[in-house]
Amino acid sequence: MIVKSQVQKALVGKGPATASAVAWTMYQKYANGLPLYRQEKDWKQYGAQISRTTLANWIIYCSRNYFQPMYDYFHRELLGRSFAMADETRVQVLKEEERRAQTQSFMWLFRSGEDGLPAIILYGYSPTRSGSHAKEFLEGYHGYLETDGYQGYNSLPDIKRCSCWAHIRRYFIDAVPKGKQYDYSLPAVQGVQYCNRLFAIEDSIHKKYPGDYEKRKQLRLEKEKPVLEAFWSWLEQQKPVRNTRMDKAVNYVLNRRETAHTYLEDGRCSFTNNLSENAIRPFAVGRKNWLFSDSVEGANASAVVYTMVEMAKAHDLNIYGYLKFLLEHRPTKEMRDDQLAELAPWSEKLQSIKNRM
Repeated sequence: MIVKSQVQKALVGKGPATASAVAWTMYQKYANGLPLYRQEKDWKQYGAQISRTTLANWIIYCSRNYFQPMYDYFHRELLGRSFAMADETRVQVLKEEERRAQTQSFMWLFRSGEDGLPAIILYGYSPTRSGSHAKEFLEGYHGYLETDGYQGYNSLPDIKRCSCWAHIRRYFIDAVPKGKQYDYSLPAVQGVQYCNRLFAIEDSIHKKYPGDYEKRKQLRLEKEKPVLEAFWSWLEQQKPVRNTRMDKAVNYVLNRRETAHTYLEDGRCSFTNNLSENAIRPFAVGRKNWLFSDSVEGANASAVVYTMVEMAKAHDLNIYGYLKFLLEHRPTKEMRDDQLAELAPWSEKLQSIKNRM
């Protein structure tokens, strides 16, 4: 009697792709910024003739069939939070319907805020920078949203916006004449000093009471609110020359006055959007190497795989190890959220074996 062992179905069609090979391809591109044409040459050095087209097909197929269920689960989890952050950056997609290859598209970054819960980081592609994409992505979300000054987030319903004080300070820094950063008679320098004072207080609170959100709220009201009141009073007195950098700085801040102090309402609100900028930076750095996405499918696949890479990093997992783990376990859309939670990077199982991945 011959007994045939059960063999797992091929990862991609009937081809030779393995979890380790696909995970390595993804890791090299999305964590190390190694374009597929260079990976093609690398495989050739090992005696394997694998074209960049095949590598791209591996990524697209596996992201759609195995990573998308995890992505959708992370998305649902984010929508259930009360504190979120967002940012966006340009990406070029060569083959978009009814658009020129030179047209700029966008990659969005949505992530959880400083709520003390496991970090969630999601990328999302869209052909334009229209705020409708953010509105669609965050449909069902009710809470605080930390962003830069982009007006496209204004149409989001049931959301309280928090403006980024790093961007506010940046406008004043840009308005300081070269070599005059210590001339405290200049209004732009004075604006920077007000911002620096707020940053210093924030830093002190974070260091003394990390994770104590009630204490953070209390001290913000005691120590930062008076600085803010003095800042607004000072700002209203400024009469900069029109169309100067100082004029742009004053208008930028005054137009965001309401959202610039929303963070005082809850200690879990973020003071800056730096966490989002830090999370989207790996994409911007990788883009310098691989330059563009060939197709919309490729751009969507990049968004999903970058999500898995950044989720692994956020939870201190080995990136290649987590990608391989997901491809070995092959999440499906039929799985319940409690089953998908066991494959999330914050799960007890993954956290207990992360040093062996």
